[in-house]
Amino acid sequence: MDKEAEVQSTANPPVPAGGCLTIVATPIGNLEDLSPRARQTLADADRILVEDRRHAQKLFHSMGLHPRTEIFHEHNERQQIPKILQYLRNGEKLAMISDAGMPLVSDPGFPLVATLRAENIPVTVVPGPNAALSALVLSGLPSDRFCFEGFLPARKGARCRKLETLVQEERTLIFYEAPHRILETLEDMESIFGGDRPAVLCRELTKIHEECCGNCIGDILHDFRRSPERLRGEMTLVVGGGEQESPGMETVDRLLRPLLSELPLAQAVRLAEAQSGLSHRVLYQRALSLTSLGSSD
Repeated sequence: MDKEAEVQSTANPPVPAGGCLTIVATPIGNLEDLSPRARQTLADADRILVEDRRHAQKLFHSMGLHPRTEIFHEHNERQQIPKILQYLRNGEKLAMISDAGMPLVSDPGFPLVATLRAENIPVTVVPGPNAALSALVLSGLPSDRFCFEGFLPARKGARCRKLETLVQEERTLIFYEAPHRILETLEDMESIFGGDRPAVLCRELTKIHEECCGNCIGDILHDFRRSPERLRGEMTLVVGGGEQESPGMETVDRLLRPLLSELPLAQAVRLAEAQSGLSHRVLYQRALSLTSLGSSD
């Protein structure tokens, strides 16, 4: 195969013979964000799995489509899997969409995809809009390492317990939240994370009234208390990572010295990290220092 043919083969993989499920990302607000490939995939599908037919019809109407649809949501997904398997074994091309954005991200679909992979039935994806990643890149907070937490528990007690487990999470945190709960969630975060924890609230992304507001949790809470009329639309909250308490150097040395005497540096650090939960960076830097001190003795 020459290089040109190889590039074409990589860019346009062959359509699998027989049935195939394609996971299709759809706009989170602006319908112009639907990619040409997504349009073609939906137009070519024998059947489209949708969460809500009324919601999906808005998208289909904008495309001039009248597809066959199958309801697939969190309350019926496991019951629907056998029927969907049969469609695919009959050679149908199925597409899956959520109400908005990338399916399976805080949406149903994981059990189905896991089943199809176990059955060796082809699954592919047409990537596209996603509120979590869009908010992350707009927030100005560190984006090299992040943790997507989706929706927090609705009940205050469970929500606070979950937030307490994330106090020292060093990665940037991303949450989805409903408008009617956002003030309660911000109040709990202010209490547990502190009002000065860096944070940005992104609202109505890609829509006419899109906004990204705040520099910290306290600012956002104050801002929305003053403007309750803005408590509407899709909300994504991006929160800066926590500062891990620095352990005493004597504690680190007691942990590392015996490991370094028996293991290579990288392996010793990994084991120390697993045993202690301490920062990899802190352990690695100290291990380097101890190794160089030992070599100079």
